[in-house]
Amino acid sequence: MTNTTLLYAGILLVGVFLSAISQVMLKKAAARQYDSKLKEYLNPLVIIAYTIFVGTTLLSVYAYKGIPLSMGPVLEATSYIYITIFGVCIFKEKLNPKKIVALLLIVGGILVYSLLG
Repeated sequence: MTNTTLLYAGILLVGVFLSAISQVMLKKAAARQYDSKLKEYLNPLVIIAYTIFVGTTLLSVYAYKGIPLSMGPVLEATSYIYITIFGVCIFKEKLNPKKIVALLLIVGGILVYSLLG
């Protein structure tokens, strides 16, 4: 893998991580009670989260300039890992054996692609 490919892969990973953060922000916003539907969608947390989503979309488009198309979904699969960690740490969600096996399969797929792909 060339340095250029690594740079673009890093850009995509940063975008995926930021996307996971914006999902957490939206979940936090959804847990609150609002006086009206307008305030539910036009509050700083939601606006910032959707702005981050737009930014991560642009990062993804840019990253695909320098990585193989087959690598993108593999790198984007790391979002499941981030979301699980955020869920456990921020929302106090419980990990059950099925979730652990699923995460291990995702990590295993990423490793297989990285080492053999």
